[in-house]
Amino acid sequence: METIILGIDPGTLVMGYGLVAAQGKKVRLLTMDVLKLSPKMDSYERLHLIHQKVSLLIQTYQPTAFAIEAPFFGKNVQSMLKLGRAQGVAIAAAMHAGLTVREYPPKTVKQVITGKGNADKEQVLKMLQHILAFDVRPEYLDATDGLAVALCHHYQANAIEGTTGGRRAAQKAKNGWAAFIADNPGRVGR
Repeated sequence: METIILGIDPGTLVMGYGLVAAQGKKVRLLTMDVLKLSPKMDSYERLHLIHQKVSLLIQTYQPTAFAIEAPFFGKNVQSMLKLGRAQGVAIAAAMHAGLTVREYPPKTVKQVITGKGNADKEQVLKMLQHILAFDVRPEYLDATDGLAVALCHHYQANAIEGTTGGRRAAQKAKNGWAAFIADNPGRVGR
């Protein structure tokens, strides 16, 4: 049975999202993009549009799992409140559709995908390109952040369920760049 996972990188101006389809050990990219919102728009209207977009993604792709990046704690309280609201409306849309919500801290997502909890957006992009075999570089890396959340959920769910493929995928992600270099000596420049 195929599992479709919707991953969200919440934001009030740019919300990244990615969807993957997984069946056993095989994972494929369905789509990734961003919802870009104008800073001139009323904040409640932006929240409404976030809810609408997540609802539309759920209606269109019929995901069986929903994962979202947890907000990181920063110094700016107002930014944290706004981000929490954006996350809340995305979660509300998923719950309204009957999906179970899983939340992952940014460091966990980066650790699972690259093997480094402090990886930057470029490193996440490169590892996703390798794992999912795509060459596209999105205009906003928030799209790949949403995709990383979806793939992180796949690896975490399979590792928890104890499947061989999930453990191997989680181990490969844990090894990060070292595993990539070892597996691809011809792709590494000197």
